[in-house]
Amino acid sequence: MTDVRFAPAGRLRGSFVPPPDKSVSHRAALLAGMASEPVVVRNYLDAADTNSTLAAVAAVGALVEHRPDEKVIRGTGLRNAHEPAGPIDVGNAGTLMRLMPGWLAAQEGRTFTLDGDASIRRRPVDRIAEPLRAMGAVIEATDERLPPFTVHGTRLHAIDYDLPVASAQVKSCVLLAGLAADGVTSVTEPAASRDHTERMLTRAGADVRRHGTTVSVSNLDELVLEDLYVPGDPSSAAFAITAAVLVPGSRIVVRDCGVNWTRVGFLRILRRMGGIVLGDLEDPPGPDEERFSPEDPVTDLDVAYGPLTGTTVTPEEVPLAIDELPLVALLGCFAEGETVVTGAEELKVKESDRIGTVVDGLRALGGDIEATDDGFVVRGTGGLKGGEIGSHGDHRLAMLGAVAGLASREGVTVSGMEAAAVSYPGFTQDVSSLLS
Repeated sequence: MTDVRFAPAGRLRGSFVPPPDKSVSHRAALLAGMASEPVVVRNYLDAADTNSTLAAVAAVGALVEHRPDEKVIRGTGLRNAHEPAGPIDVGNAGTLMRLMPGWLAAQEGRTFTLDGDASIRRRPVDRIAEPLRAMGAVIEATDERLPPFTVHGTRLHAIDYDLPVASAQVKSCVLLAGLAADGVTSVTEPAASRDHTERMLTRAGADVRRHGTTVSVSNLDELVLEDLYVPGDPSSAAFAITAAVLVPGSRIVVRDCGVNWTRVGFLRILRRMGGIVLGDLEDPPGPDEERFSPEDPVTDLDVAYGPLTGTTVTPEEVPLAIDELPLVALLGCFAEGETVVTGAEELKVKESDRIGTVVDGLRALGGDIEATDDGFVVRGTGGLKGGEIGSHGDHRLAMLGAVAGLASREGVTVSGMEAAAVSYPGFTQDVSSLLS
């Protein structure tokens, strides 16, 4: 493991472009692999997780051509994925592990086994197995809920599925299966979650509709996807944004950042805490908006240091800020008063148990924070002393430690900093450019 020390920062200044969106990159590769015509994907994220998705679609017969600044993917078609010679390696990519089976479940008469690294083997797949089995698929999992697991493709039928926990990954899996199922498949969530899959399917000609938190998709003969451009990732940008808000004297500009309304929950929470983040964020759709926009909006964000006050993050807000909730905990350490996150049980099944690892990590740096069954409570103390934090192989925990170091009084050493490369290979370089 690589240990990297992040010293207290004087201030952050300048501008940067965040890396391409990880969630959009995964979906672009998968849907291009399902398409009937070649798809050019520009600004695809070059990182461990998203490269696993390119390798996975190639394993089932898609042709992937790597060109400067773009990928050309020649898919197999919706129902013609090839049975691979061995297991599909998803690496550390939970999104890939949960989305791809929706496509594979409809490949009649073919069998696919998915496996990954040690972290993936601890992440449950029962939440995608349940709806896929209800649609007629046969899923065999280790201990009935863990990878490696095998998908036996069959003829699928449509279902109306109520998700017990809002999850864009599970929703997307069911919608992808619904493309090849008989009839109209619908998914209802307790709260809204990311809608990148719905937008991209709309762009590809699928009949995707929403009513409240219910999304439906109709059977489709083929996907024909126009060329795609992947916007800057707001979840990756959130780390530099947090550093700029916490370090006195800072002011930065985040350029070409995606501001899809289902991805800017963290920015809305940060603004509520008093954070200075200027820029137009996409508004949620109106109650009568049945169709999805085929595009993800992009803008520049102007961010500056400012004092913060604590807040409460409700269960309804969690799906729209799930990846950034560790940063909410960090902000709470510097904010006046108490910061509470509830309804975030989903954090326990990420790359690490992000309730336990975040609480233990920030406490070791001097934070006053305690875990709850579904989140955490942070009492602001004006800042953090510093110390050492382990990444536990979790990319977001590694970057959290780095930001904590920049804002701390004595600096932070991050053990296992190489984990950041899963989603943001250029993280340390981008941070350094803002400190110069």
